[in-house]
Amino acid sequence: MPSKKPDSPKQSQLAGTDTPDRANSNSKLQALEVARSDATGQALRTNQGVRIADNQNTLKAGPRGPSLLEDFIMREKITHFDHERIPERIVHARGTGAHGFFQSYGNHAELTKAGFLQDPEKITPVFVRFSTVQGPRGSGDTVRDVRGFAVKFYTDEGNFDLVGNNMPVFFIQDAIKFPDFVHAVKPEPHNEIPTGGSAHDTFWDFVSLVPESAHMVIWAMSDRAIPRSLRMMEGFGVHTFRLINAQGVASFVKFHWKPRQGVHSLLWDEAQKLAGKDTDFQRRDLWEAIETGDYPEWELGVQIVPEADEHKFDFDLLDPTKIIPEELVPVTPLGKMVLNRNPDNFFAEVEQVAFCPGHIVPGIDFTNDPLLQGRLFSYTDTQISRLGGPNFHQIPINQPVAPNHNNQRDALHQHVVHKGRASYEPNSIDGGWPKETPPAAQDGGFESYQERIDAHKIRQRSESFGDHFSQARLFFQSMSATEQQHIIKAYSFELGKVEREHIRARQVNEILANIDLKLAAAVAANLGLPAPKAGTVQVKGSQLAKSPSLSQMNHPGVVGIKGRKIAVLVADGVDGASVDKLVKALEAESARPKLLGPTSAPVKTADGKQLPVDASMEGMPSIMFDGIVVPNGVDKALASSGLAKHFLLEGYKHLKAMVLTKDLLNSLGLKEDKGLLLGDEQKVIDAFVKAVEGHRVWEREAAAESIPA
Repeated sequence: MPSKKPDSPKQSQLAGTDTPDRANSNSKLQALEVARSDATGQALRTNQGVRIADNQNTLKAGPRGPSLLEDFIMREKITHFDHERIPERIVHARGTGAHGFFQSYGNHAELTKAGFLQDPEKITPVFVRFSTVQGPRGSGDTVRDVRGFAVKFYTDEGNFDLVGNNMPVFFIQDAIKFPDFVHAVKPEPHNEIPTGGSAHDTFWDFVSLVPESAHMVIWAMSDRAIPRSLRMMEGFGVHTFRLINAQGVASFVKFHWKPRQGVHSLLWDEAQKLAGKDTDFQRRDLWEAIETGDYPEWELGVQIVPEADEHKFDFDLLDPTKIIPEELVPVTPLGKMVLNRNPDNFFAEVEQVAFCPGHIVPGIDFTNDPLLQGRLFSYTDTQISRLGGPNFHQIPINQPVAPNHNNQRDALHQHVVHKGRASYEPNSIDGGWPKETPPAAQDGGFESYQERIDAHKIRQRSESFGDHFSQARLFFQSMSATEQQHIIKAYSFELGKVEREHIRARQVNEILANIDLKLAAAVAANLGLPAPKAGTVQVKGSQLAKSPSLSQMNHPGVVGIKGRKIAVLVADGVDGASVDKLVKALEAESARPKLLGPTSAPVKTADGKQLPVDASMEGMPSIMFDGIVVPNGVDKALASSGLAKHFLLEGYKHLKAMVLTKDLLNSLGLKEDKGLLLGDEQKVIDAFVKAVEGHRVWEREAAAESIPA
C-alpha cells in the first residue's frame, strides 16, 4: 500500500495533527480568543493601543472652554461610532418628515443679524424631520423614546439647521460619552433585544452609574416620551446658543418650538397597543393632517440671557442636562412655522436629508457646551458614510437656496461640472473668484464670535456641571399628581424588565432617592425592594419650588379640536339625521369624524338608505381616536356586539370623551362623568368639544382602573 502523502498545513490543522504549523495556529487562535474576550482586567485603550487616562471629558481650553480639535481620543471614538451603521442612521433611524415655511413675527434686528428673523414679509422654506432615537427604521412609532425634532431653514444666507429633540435636556454632558450612551440604550449585543426600547439591563446599568443622566431619564419616563402626535409635542434646541446683532452684541439663547395644537401624550396602554396595531401611527397622523389641510403649526421662541447674566443662575448655561425654567426667563416668540406639504419621495427627502448643528448663518453662533462642540464634528462625519461622500450637500433635499461656490471639487458622487481652471484661493487665473466677503460688507461673510480664551488644555468637567439632581427634582415636583403616577409606573415597568437586581437597586437608591424619596419608595415597592430612607448626596437647592411650564397639563393648545379624530359608531338601524347632525357639528369645529361600522360594508339607516362607512371598528380601534360619539338608533346593535362593547369600554378606560345613549350607557355598566355625556343635542356636543380640548377626562382615571385591558 502506498504511503499516505503528508497533509498540507491547512489539512493538518483541520485534522488535529501536531505540527509546527498547528502550534502557530494555536497561538493565533489564543490571540483571537483574547480579542474576543469580555475585556475583564484589560486597560481601556485607543485603537492604536494607547492607554486612556480620562474617558469622561473632551480635551478643552479650560473647564468651561471650547473643545480642541487635537483631541485624538474623542475624534477616534466618535469617528468609529459615526461609521458603525451603513446606510441607516445609527440613531434617529425611524423618522418621517414634511415641508413647510417659517415666517418671522417682526424685525428682531436688536437680537440677531440673521436675515430670516428680520423681515416679517419673508417666507423661509423649511423641511422638518421627526424621529425616534433607539430603534431601527422598521421599529414602531409609539415606543417610549426621545423624539428628534430637526428643522432645516433654507434661508437666503445659507442653510440653518436647528437639530433638537422634544425634550430640552440630554443624557450626558460631554460628547465623548455619546457612543457609550448609545451603545447602552441600543439592543443588547448578545441577542439584539429589545428593539426600540430602553427597558433592558445595559441602558439602566449605564444611567444608574452616570448621575448626570438623572434629569433626562425622568423626562424619558414621563408622558413626554409617548406623544399623542408629532403635531402635539414641543421641540427644543437643547444647547445654549448665541444670537449676535449687527453691532456685535451677543446674547445667550435657548430655542423652543411651541405647538399650537397643544402638548399631549398617549397613555402607556395605548402606546403599547398601537405599536402592534399600527406601527406607523404617528407617521400616518402627520401625513393625513397635512393631506386634509389641518396644517401643523409651531411658534419659534427663544429664552434670552444677556452675556452679563451668564452666571446669575444656580446652574451652568453650558450644561446640556439643564433647562432655564420659563418662570425665570420667559420664552420670547420670534415667528411661526407651518408644515403644509408632504414629501414626494420618502427616500429622496426624508432618508437623504442631512442635518448638522454646524450649519448656521450670520447672526447665530455656538457656545462652549461640550456636548454641542462634539456634535459639530460628528454630524458631518456621519453623513460622509451614510450618503456616500462629502458631496451630500448636492442632494436636492440638502441644497441651499443661496448660491454655492467654493473650491471643493471632485470626490464621490460629484454632480456639478466645474468649469473654472483654478480650484484654489487665492488665484489669478479665474480672476480670483470665488472671493471672500468681508464681515463688514453688506450681506457680509460669516464671522465667529470673538470670545476671549486664556486657559490650560485640560480634561476636566467644570465644577459648575456637578449638580445632577436639583432639576430632576424640580421636574418631578412640577408634575400634576396624574403625571407623577405615570412617571412612577414608567420607572416600575422599565426597571421591572431589568434582569440584574443590583442594577434595579442602584437606580432606586443612588438616583431616584436623590430626586424624590416618595418617587423612590413607590418604585421600590413595585419592584419588591426596600424603600431608601435617604439620598446618597446633598442635593443643591433650586431657585424654584415648582415650574408649572414643565407640566403638559398647562399646554392645552390654542386651536381647539382642529384635526382631532372622532369615531362615530354606526350600525344597521342608525338614525341618519342624528349621524348628519353629529358629523356637521364636529366638522364645524375642524375635527375629523370617521364613520365606523361592524365591518367595512355600508350600513342601512332607519329609513332604509345606504350609509357608507370609513372603516370597521376592528380596522380602526378606539386607540386611534381622540373621542367617540354614538348616534341614535344603534343601542341594541352595539350592546349585542362584543367588538363594539370592547371599542367603547377601551375608549372609556383610556379616558376619552364620549357621547352615548342612555340605554347603551346602562348596558355597559358605566356612569356619566365630565366627559361621558348623553344625547346629541347642541349642549351635549359643546360639552363634548370642551372635553376633547382637554385631551383626557383625567377625573375618570381611578374609575377606569376597573375596566379590563
